[in-house]
Amino acid sequence: MLEYEIWGNTVQTWIVSILIVIGAFVVVKLLSLLGRKVIKPFIARTNNRVDDIIYYSLEAPLKFAVMLLGIWIAIHRLVYPDQLVKYVDNAYRILIILDITWVLARLSTTLLQQYWGQRSDGHAVKMMPVVRRTILVLIWIIGLVTALSNVGVDINALWGTLGIGGIAFALAAQDTVKNIFGAFTIFTDKPFGIGDTINVNGLEGTVIDVGMRSTRILGYDRRITSYPNYKITDASIVNISSEPMRRAMVKLGLTYDTGAEKMKQALEILRAIPAKIKDVSGNPSDVTAYFSDYTDSALVVTFYYYIEKQGDVLKTTSDVNLEILDSFAKAGLTFAFPTRTLLVHQDDAEKAGGEPAAADDTQSQNS
Repeated sequence: MLEYEIWGNTVQTWIVSILIVIGAFVVVKLLSLLGRKVIKPFIARTNNRVDDIIYYSLEAPLKFAVMLLGIWIAIHRLVYPDQLVKYVDNAYRILIILDITWVLARLSTTLLQQYWGQRSDGHAVKMMPVVRRTILVLIWIIGLVTALSNVGVDINALWGTLGIGGIAFALAAQDTVKNIFGAFTIFTDKPFGIGDTINVNGLEGTVIDVGMRSTRILGYDRRITSYPNYKITDASIVNISSEPMRRAMVKLGLTYDTGAEKMKQALEILRAIPAKIKDVSGNPSDVTAYFSDYTDSALVVTFYYYIEKQGDVLKTTSDVNLEILDSFAKAGLTFAFPTRTLLVHQDDAEKAGGEPAAADDTQSQNS
């Protein structure tokens, strides 16, 4: 019965080949057990990270290589057409090169995580995902091209074909290409990093990811907006996180019966406010208060102050405004509101058939 042939191979040959594949599978399981019980505890006790990186880089690709070897031996024991042998050998050449590429990809990303991720430069760490994706794409492209070249594919002809088709593709994918170059521009120019709060053309929020196509921004309404990279590189970007302090401005209108002494008192009150409010810079050079304008219905005072980086902008602004309201009320300073004065002369009133009016009848009303 063992000599009975199936597809040109005896039953015994088929059994041995299947046993070889099963043996390769068992070896993979033994390698996993060895790694979990012996190698990992050993490298965990060492002080350096090199052995951890090497083990992580080789673990999965090595198991895959063992299975490839077992299947390759099992298949080559069998008899099958020459044309099929050629296809199998070519497939194995591609898989072996891709397995090596897998090792290089894991090794490069692990080294990047270990040595770039530990840098003190916060922006570099935030941009690491973009660098990681770029390196992985390049490694796999090189690996794939090498694999195809190794099985006899004419790479020059392939590039020529891709070049002709690439023109049409590029025209159809202009925005995609611009977004990819935009991602590289963001990485090299470093206008912001992941975690920074930015304002782009009125869109303000926190950058949560920079991809090859778009940058994702989490707005204050907790909605995520995907902004195309090329539009970001063309826009004016305000990096709010990079500012040491946030400048705030208040314009206050006082009534026209405010005298010079009262106006000076108002300015003194404003200049003293930063010392009373938490997270407002008390540096005299950061506080500006001056009598700035005469308007139709008010004497305008302009007040500039700076909110420190750690402060909550909304809360601090509210605290300052409350302090201004309270201090001005205690000092007897009155805020102006829009008014209109109407002068009606007696002769005009009599001509209109109305009652005689006072020579100067002044009425004020809210606009």
